Amino acid sequence: MQIQRFSLGAFQTNCYVITDEATHTAVVLDPGYQPDIVLDAIEGYSVTHILLTHAHLDHIGGLAQLKQHTRAPVYIHQEERDWLTDPMLNGSGRWPQGGGYITGPAADRFVAEGDMIFFGGTEILVLHVPGHSPGSVAYILNDQVFAGDTLFYGSIGRTDLPGGDRETLLHSIRTKLYTLPDNTLVYPGHGQETSIEREKQLNPFVRNVSRFVDEVE
Repeated sequence: MQIQRFSLGAFQTNCYVITDEATHTAVVLDPGYQPDIVLDAIEGYSVTHILLTHAHLDHIGGLAQLKQHTRAPVYIHQEERDWLTDPMLNGSGRWPQGGGYITGPAADRFVAEGDMIFFGGTEILVLHVPGHSPGSVAYILNDQVFAGDTLFYGSIGRTDLPGGDRETLLHSIRTKLYTLPDNTLVYPGHGQETSIEREKQLNPFVRNVSRFVDEVE
């Protein structure tokens, strides 16, 4: 497996392309604006899944072009099934200067906590991590987690957008992400990679970790 990161558009949103050389297949996570960059990266691969961590405009700005080019199924959490086609929900109606109104395509499949997505001879586990948005999910592949806008290097996702809730977000981090092995590499929706160990030790926004971990053990 190879992972490529592309920081796309004015929001510098991280899009990830995971490729399996044995099968010449690929998964794309969060195709933001500037989809031509992603289309170049998948040249020669068959895209089997388009995985969305959530449906804010900067994470789906290039979805229509990618879907048209690949015909791959689009996966998102049920809580945001309407966001892909509703500009006011996905934010493109509030910030049309980002790239115009986003009105689709709709999702093909809905993911939920504990779902397994099979790709290239391995499995991708779905975690529901609401807080930044109601349907935010993280995808775990081996010892890596694609966390969307939930957890960043030294920071956390914003919660001032419609459907966001700070306490819900902190609970998701403490009871879902912080229970992953310390050596888990975190690929966030913006900015540089980090690890679960580093964030548990140094992230100033999430404290009292041990108490919350005890609650779910």
